[in-house]
Amino acid sequence: MSLLFSPHTMGPLTLKNRIMAAPMCQYSAVDGVPQPWHAQHWGRLALSGVGLVVIEATGVEAAGRISPADTGLWNDEQEAVYARLIRDLRTYSDTPIGVQLAHAGRKASTTPPWIDRGRALTAEEGAWETFAPSAVAFKDDWHTPTALDEAGMERVVQAFVQAAKRAERAGFDVVELHAAHGYLLSEFLSPVSNQREDEYGGSAENRMRFPLRVAQALRDAWPRDRALGARFNGSDWVEEGVSADEVHTFARALHAMGYDYLHLSSGGNVATAQIPGREPGYQLPFAEGVKQAVPEATVVAVGMIADPHQAEAVLQAGQADMVAVARALLDDPNWGHHAAVVLGADEDLPRQYQMASQKIWPGYVLARKG
Repeated sequence: MSLLFSPHTMGPLTLKNRIMAAPMCQYSAVDGVPQPWHAQHWGRLALSGVGLVVIEATGVEAAGRISPADTGLWNDEQEAVYARLIRDLRTYSDTPIGVQLAHAGRKASTTPPWIDRGRALTAEEGAWETFAPSAVAFKDDWHTPTALDEAGMERVVQAFVQAAKRAERAGFDVVELHAAHGYLLSEFLSPVSNQREDEYGGSAENRMRFPLRVAQALRDAWPRDRALGARFNGSDWVEEGVSADEVHTFARALHAMGYDYLHLSSGGNVATAQIPGREPGYQLPFAEGVKQAVPEATVVAVGMIADPHQAEAVLQAGQADMVAVARALLDDPNWGHHAAVVLGADEDLPRQYQMASQKIWPGYVLARKG
């Protein structure tokens, strides 16, 4: 029996399988409001055969967007559109849907990646003030952020809280706290970007203080009958970055706080870091390390996991409890259904598509060979 296609209990949720559609920024919103593109994108993911969909990094305040085209959840219009799209989605899919709440920190105020590979916005393009733990730019030609003072930190905390309340009203089943990839909370955690000399900088305990403050406020705001997770870095891919011991301490703190899953990623905090991103499963050691450190937690592995056999092997080896898939789902919107066939599990196609099942359609094998 396939572990990948066995049910898994994640806090208050029981998922039909152990595949998560990972958050993938689409850079297609207008003033933070999702557009028709998002409706079809989320719909495809919800019908892909995965057990959970978590939609893209969503700004908790306007200053927290990566680009002007990011989704947001800080006003009534955004909330209303999310609510409508989720209501529509529920007419054809019962797949749990989550939203990743984020603040881009010093990596905010950029173009979408297809415009000059995501450079800093100019004043003429509407650049805005960015914020970080320290006034240190991500790159030489990027904006120098404003170091957050106590009032600024409390503003950010409340922005996460209010976004969570909007997510609840809109009908999301899951919230994921974004503390990875060199965005604001990741910046506080890393000694590379956090150069503060107060109680929020220096020691690992101090660097974790603000991210855990946000995490606790989010835990208090998000209802216990819906799942709550966090995505954070297992490495900055530089020697002077976060250590494995720090990562495991942060993981233990989140689990003790009541987070239902821990999602391990890496990188994004050092522009010159050499990341082996073409190697299948290159981030697996980070998930495995957290699983060993917090064995009772649900741990999600991500990063170049595109082969169903590989995904199954990750779970069989106990490296993680779930796997997150991203670009493989863009390449093949039916990746989950196809993986089930490969691993001998139930294909679980929507009834409208069952005439294309490998059990019925002679062309199935021919299509896979193509």
